[in-house]
Order: sequence, then C-alpha cells, then structure tokens
Amino acid sequence: MGRRRNKGRDISGWLVVDKPAGVSSSAVVNKARWALGARKAGHAGTLDPLATGVLAVAFGEATKTVPYITDALKAYRFTVRLGVATETDDTEGAITARSDSRPSDAEIEAALGEFTGEIMQVPPQYSAVKVEGERAYRLAREGEALDLAARPLWVELLRLVARPDADHVELEMVCGKGGYVRAIARDLGASLGCLGHVVTLRRIWSGPFEAEDGIDFALLDEMAGDPALDGYLLPLETGLAELPELRCTPEGAARLRNGNPGMVLTSEAEYGEEAWASYQGKPVAIGIYKTGELHPSRVFNL
Repeated sequence: MGRRRNKGRDISGWLVVDKPAGVSSSAVVNKARWALGARKAGHAGTLDPLATGVLAVAFGEATKTVPYITDALKAYRFTVRLGVATETDDTEGAITARSDSRPSDAEIEAALGEFTGEIMQVPPQYSAVKVEGERAYRLAREGEALDLAARPLWVELLRLVARPDADHVELEMVCGKGGYVRAIARDLGASLGCLGHVVTLRRIWSGPFEAEDGIDFALLDEMAGDPALDGYLLPLETGLAELPELRCTPEGAARLRNGNPGMVLTSEAEYGEEAWASYQGKPVAIGIYKTGELHPSRVFNL
C-alpha cells in the first residue's frame, strides 16, 4: 500500500504567534498550520502552557532553519512569587513548602549574580527532559522523585525589573538554549532562603522574532483560509539572521541544489564558518564556507 501524503499547501516561511496562556505550543502549531492550509509546520522553542509570548512557527523549507532559532538567545519577563514552593515550580503544582522570610531588593539584586554567565541548572521535575527514554513530567506525575543531572546554561542577563509587593518580584532574563525559567525561580528562592515559584512568564523575543510583532492567536481562527493571512508570513531567511549570506553564481546555485559544493561570490564569511547562500534573492543552501565555495549541509527546495 502506498504511503499517504500530507495534504496542504507547500508554503515556506515563518509566522510569529503571540501565544496566550493556557494553550500548548503544539496546539499553536496545529492551529497555524490549519489556518494557512500548510502541508508542513514546526516551532522553534517550546513554551509551557502557562507562558505567553513569542512562538515562532516555521512552514515548509523554513523548518530546516529551526535549529538556528532554537540555539539563539531568548528574552523572558517573569514574575516570581516569594515564600512558596510548588512541585512544578509554577502555579500549576501543589504547594510543597512555605516560608515567612522576605528578602530586600538589595538582597535579591545581589543574589542574581549567582545566576548569570555560564551556570549549571537542574531542570524542574516536571519537564520534558528524558529519563531512560521517558519524559520527566510523566514519571513525576506517577510520583517518582527524579535525580536529574545539572545542565550548562548561558545566562546573558538577569535583572530586577520591579517589586510590586513583598511577595512578588518581576525579573527579566536573556539566556541561551535549554534554559528553564521555572528553575531560575526555584533556585533563586532557595538561594535567598525564602523559596519561590513562577506565577507569570512571557517570552518577549527569540532570536530575530519579537512578541510585539506576533499575530494574536485568536486571529488564526478569524482569518483561517483568508489569503491575507499569508501577509503575516516572514521569509525563510529571517531564521538565518545570525549567519553571513553568500551570493552564488548560476552554476554554483545549480551545484548546491544537487548537494554539491558550489561557487559563491565575495562575502564576509571566514574560512570554515557556517553561512548560507542565495541566488536571485532566494535561499539555496546552508553549509560551511571554504575559499570561494559553500559546502552544503542543508539544501532548500524553493
């Protein structure tokens, strides 16, 4: 029996959705794919259902650029409730401990330094980390106490934004791949001796994508099937903003499209650096630049 093909349009590009609270990242992707009638879609960087903000959805050939957004720096604005710890490190879990201690603003700002630069972070018990092939959150729901290994995380910035009251603190963080804001809240509370968990979380930007430029999730229902929705799509190459662009010759483009090294024109790329090649304004391939040529690792079929 022949393999069933996915139905839908072959469109390529990025759609930035401003995800609301209470919706999973996969639900956003499925809704966006349905609204645009797209054949293939994926996202760059999961957000917890509690979280809001930037969820960048890739369509078609843009899915090949997802790793470059996943690896990019991201910024979060979040509120920590001091004095209470929960089993999930956010408001969805049961309370596990309380504290009457409340640190001063100065004590909080001093403690933030422990969580900047290259740090080691233990993921929350309720996380998507795999333990012997199983997701940690599934094992945690079954009552298992997990001994999760600490992982390196680059934190570019962690600063105090506001202190609405003694029980709450608003923070902003810029970090690299794999960071858990819930773990920051948990560990900051432990360091201050007052406990803590996340009550609100918003991703304000991710790589080149910003929440203020995102389409409202509700519009996906309202505009489903409307050709005007295509106007919200950003070009595939938006996901390659951190890589140098190389323009290639007609012959080079043909060779690259067949997966072979192709001739490129002058660029700012250095020997051995990852870059992407374009021809007549369209992306052709991503690869490693070597004198006068790009050696492709991913080829775009546009």
